[in-house]
Amino acid sequence: MKLGFWLPIFGGWLRNVENESMPATFEYAKQVIQTGEKLGFDATLIAELYLNDIKGINADALEAWSTAAALAAVTEKIEILAAVRPGYHNPAVTAKMAANIDHIARGRFTLNIVSAWWEQEAKQYGGHFTEHGERYDRTEEFVDILKGLWTEESFSYNGNYYKLENAHLSPKPVQKPYPKLYAGGESERGKQAITNQCDAYVMHGGTVGEVAEKIKDMITRRESAGKTSFETFGMAAYVIVRDTEEEAQAELARITNVQDTAGYVGFGDFTSKSKLEQEITLQDYSVSNRGLRPNLVGTPQQVAERILAYEAIGVNLLLLQFSPQLEEMKRFARDVMPLVKTKTAILQ
Repeated sequence: MKLGFWLPIFGGWLRNVENESMPATFEYAKQVIQTGEKLGFDATLIAELYLNDIKGINADALEAWSTAAALAAVTEKIEILAAVRPGYHNPAVTAKMAANIDHIARGRFTLNIVSAWWEQEAKQYGGHFTEHGERYDRTEEFVDILKGLWTEESFSYNGNYYKLENAHLSPKPVQKPYPKLYAGGESERGKQAITNQCDAYVMHGGTVGEVAEKIKDMITRRESAGKTSFETFGMAAYVIVRDTEEEAQAELARITNVQDTAGYVGFGDFTSKSKLEQEITLQDYSVSNRGLRPNLVGTPQQVAERILAYEAIGVNLLLLQFSPQLEEMKRFARDVMPLVKTKTAILQ
C-alpha cells in the first residue's frame, strides 16, 4: 500500500470550518510536501481548479501546474501527481510542459486526467464545457496527442477537436514510455475512456463494498479490452485519528456541522453535471472528494485496520486528506503508518 496525500492548495478540505490554519500559499504547500516526504509519504496529488470549490469562489486557490513545477525542484523522492483538464489546455503544449516538469522532478511527475464537471468555472475561465459524453470524446483525443508526442519523433493528428502537423517534442519525458496517466470516473462513458487510455484508476472515497465493486468492474473492463489490469487503484480518504474513538467522533461531528453554505457553491454542478454511481449527501460533500465515506475515523488501531481492509480488496494507493494538514500528517505518520506497514509485511 502506497500512502499519499492531497496537497492543500485551497486552504483546507472542510466546507464547514472557515479557518483550518492551512493558508493557500506556495510557502505552506512547500512546507507540507517537504514534510510529507520526510515522513515517508509516497505521493501527493495537486488538484486543478481555478475557483475555490471548498472555501468559496472568492477565496484563494493555487494553480496546479506552476505549483507542481516549483515543488518538483525542491523535493527528491515523492511522486507529484498533477490534475489536468483537457477543456482548459492545448494538448501539445501540455505534453511539452509535462515532459519538462518530469525532467525537473527526475522522473517523478505523473498526471491525473479530469474531464471537468463545474460549468460555472468554465464560463469564468473560458473552458470548453459541453455535454458529458462529448467531454470524454475531447479527453480521448487529448490523451492520444500526449502519448503521440511523448513517444514519436514526428507526430501528426487529425481529430474532431485537435489537429497537429509534423509536431516534434524534445526532450522526451524521463519516464518511458511516458509518465503514468491516472483518471477517475463513474459514468459508463468515463469508464470506457479510462479503460482504453489510462494506466491507473483513482476513486472518490467509498465504503469497502462500493470500492470493491468498482475495482472488480474495472478489472473486467480491462480484460475485455485485451489489456492487463491497472497497475494502481487509488482512493481518496479523509483521516481523523485520536487516542479514543469518542474523541474521533467528536471531531467528526464538529466538521460536519453545516452552518454556512458558501463552500457548497459547486454542489449542484458536481451532482448534476457528473454521472455518479452513489447519491451524494451534504454530509458526504462537507469534506471534499467524499473523503468521509471510507470511515478512516477512530483510534490508530481502528484506522490501520480499515486501511488494510481496503488493501485486501485491491486498493494500493491512498490519497489522504488531513486538517490541519501538517499536524495531522505527523500524527498519522507516528501512530498509524507503523501499524499499516507492519501488518502489510506480515500479510506478505
